[in-house]
Amino acid sequence: MSEMSTNRLEAFSDGVIAIIVTIMVLELRAPTQPTLAALWKVAPVFISYGLSFLVVAIMWVNHHHLIHAVRGVSARLLWSNLYLLFWMSLVPFVTDYLGKNYHEPLAVALYGLDLVLCSSAFYLLRIILVEQDRHDSGLSEYHSSIQRKNVFSGALYLLSVPLAYVSTYASFFIFALIPALYFLPEKRLVGNK
Repeated sequence: MSEMSTNRLEAFSDGVIAIIVTIMVLELRAPTQPTLAALWKVAPVFISYGLSFLVVAIMWVNHHHLIHAVRGVSARLLWSNLYLLFWMSLVPFVTDYLGKNYHEPLAVALYGLDLVLCSSAFYLLRIILVEQDRHDSGLSEYHSSIQRKNVFSGALYLLSVPLAYVSTYASFFIFALIPALYFLPEKRLVGNK
């Protein structure tokens, strides 16, 4: 398909992601009392927001690079992208639930599960790129290295789900570790913006 289709896909996705971030920030409520103790009580909500903002930002950056590597928009790509956006759209809900129930294994596990499903969506999108570029060994290796990183992250997120019932702190460690792994920029494709 045309360049315009890729631009429309990116614009639609960017709009959905902007709404996701907006919903997350609208869930934040300032304490009614102007004291440090009152502020301390809502700290978990702000921390979960900060973590989720970072996670969504990393997803947005990775999505941007992924879309710029697309050579043709297909129905399969569109549905895979919608699958990603669906799970990303639940990030505000699981963030709010986690912030209000950070000691509860169910809230921690649900947060991890949503991130597992976001990872699975990135995996599906990358498979489409691997198929598009299967005749270019350099691009195939690039996609494979990104895919390995994605699978590793998804496996860690998956581990965080049952681990939440053993130690919520161990799950939180995973939630903090994965953004750290993605914080550094990836190798860029030649000609990629």
